[in-house]
Amino acid sequence: MFIDEVKITVKAGNGGRGCVSFRREKYIPKGGPDGGDGGKGGDVYFRAAEDVDTLLDFSGRPNWDAQNGQPGSGVNRHGLNGEDLVIPVPVGTQVYDTDLEDLLLVDLNEPGMKVRICRGGIGGRGNKTFATSTRQTPRYAQTGRPGRVRNVRLVLKLIADIGLVGMPNAGKSTLLSRCSQARPRIADYPFTTLEPMLGIIELDEERRFVMADLPGLIEGAHSGAGLGINFLKHIERTRIIVHLLDIMPMDESEPADNYKKIRKELLSYSKELGKKKEIIVINKIDVDPDGEILKKIKKKFRKKVYTISAATGKGIRELCEELHKQVQREKVEQKKEQI
Repeated sequence: MFIDEVKITVKAGNGGRGCVSFRREKYIPKGGPDGGDGGKGGDVYFRAAEDVDTLLDFSGRPNWDAQNGQPGSGVNRHGLNGEDLVIPVPVGTQVYDTDLEDLLLVDLNEPGMKVRICRGGIGGRGNKTFATSTRQTPRYAQTGRPGRVRNVRLVLKLIADIGLVGMPNAGKSTLLSRCSQARPRIADYPFTTLEPMLGIIELDEERRFVMADLPGLIEGAHSGAGLGINFLKHIERTRIIVHLLDIMPMDESEPADNYKKIRKELLSYSKELGKKKEIIVINKIDVDPDGEILKKIKKKFRKKVYTISAATGKGIRELCEELHKQVQREKVEQKKEQI
């Protein structure tokens, strides 16, 4: 099951209690205080892990607690510090604090990123630390401080080089299965894909990129229609949008009109999506052997249009080569912008 949003409570460990103790040894009747300090509570971290793909592990576990610090003891022994809690999340996870009006705390968009969300409580001081020349037998110690508690909302936005968008049944799942080892569900009816799928397209040992198959969008998706509203956010993290068009839709609609509808949905959701590099691909050219339908469709576009048949494999290799070139260009451009 693919889960991309959850709410959980994370709590750092409490500090251990300081100890009240006095030295007791033979021939030393008044050895003085020797109570040790309590240990520090464990911190809570989130870490972006490449081997985690979904937030499913959080759906049945709303509370995540780090270990408490251990109390101090006699003979000036310090209590053990509590172990830190490191919570692995998928790369691309955003952490929001729901108690602070959904404030974004961190965007874990790089593999291996590790960020502390809650600090553990400091351990209490033992009575040894309170001894002075005028107060030689303190009979009290500090309790440890409580660890911080945070109610957070985790939102996963998939990170992929290529994001496949288009109307339901345009052939996105078939294309992904042709290009990679991913095996999305494929059928001859709309909304076959109910959750995003990632696939690694490997042209050779040194050239590869990640493609995401996103559930079919329909008109009104940005306001809740269909399935698209749940997955539009994943398109924000893609470098390039591949808009897949069915050359002969089942509902007899015009491919060019379908393209305009999806473009409108992307822009309605976020203006940033409208600025992304886009490649238009017409699929299922195998059903148009004489190419007459294809000619009419191409006339309606002012930009270059690529053609493939995901079912037969025609044009797939050429498309993947072009996508890899475009991805490399986008990476270079993004590095320039960062500089």
